[in-house]
Amino acid sequence: MNNAKNSCSKLLIPLLLFFLTFTTLEVKAQDLDVPYVPTPQKVVERMLDLADVNSSDYVIDLGSGDGRIVITAAKRGATGHGIDLDPQRISEARTNAVNANVADRVMFMEANIFNTDFSNASVITMYLLPTVNEKLRPELLDKLEPGTRVVSHSFDMDEWEADKEVIVNDNQGSGTHDIYFWVIPAKVEGSWSWQTDDKNFTMNVTQRFQEISANLSDSQGNSYRVEAADLRGKRINIRAVNGDVRYILSGRVEGDEIIGVQQQHTQENKSFTNWRAGKQ
Repeated sequence: MNNAKNSCSKLLIPLLLFFLTFTTLEVKAQDLDVPYVPTPQKVVERMLDLADVNSSDYVIDLGSGDGRIVITAAKRGATGHGIDLDPQRISEARTNAVNANVADRVMFMEANIFNTDFSNASVITMYLLPTVNEKLRPELLDKLEPGTRVVSHSFDMDEWEADKEVIVNDNQGSGTHDIYFWVIPAKVEGSWSWQTDDKNFTMNVTQRFQEISANLSDSQGNSYRVEAADLRGKRINIRAVNGDVRYILSGRVEGDEIIGVQQQHTQENKSFTNWRAGKQ
């Protein structure tokens, strides 16, 4: 009888240890926002191509996994770091950086992406999930400098339409992969005013992400038909016409100012002057 009890005890102890280990791993896995699925190297290269990553860039990869995106960026001369919740992935990424001879230009942090400062990135990369992207979207738009490039593997940003979208065919058997690319737009919605010669101009801008529309008028009672209104990062371009008078406005947004150039075209002549508009 005692032998039977001893045998049961010997069987129960390993089973109990297995159960406790499995439960711990399961809870830990549930804490991770996104399951780990590596991005194929061909897709990594195309993501960095879309963002035009070079030696002047600081790349931050949100959910960096084994580190391959930041490491590949470093091979192009960039610097940067990766953020991931999984300590196993962080350890693996650090080893991969050493093996790739780029450990002096990159680092990997075990952290939650929503509790970290990524505002100084020139390029953000990610392979997350639609729900995470949607939660992250306002953080990107509010915290990143206008002109920062954002690249996502597989998943978009819902209502925020991508500036570019490409499909990569992976020859390694993983099928096709969507890549989405955005440029963080400056905040330009509101009323802007400036003076040119004897005219005071007012431009009212409405904005939805990088899509803008504008109404332009002057102090002499003229309204101008806006033929084009484009915003990309800090750069804004407006083309407006009234009769035979055409204005081309091109500048960069610096907080509550737009600094650039203004062309005026009429039947008689063309003129060029500096353009400096202030937000009212």
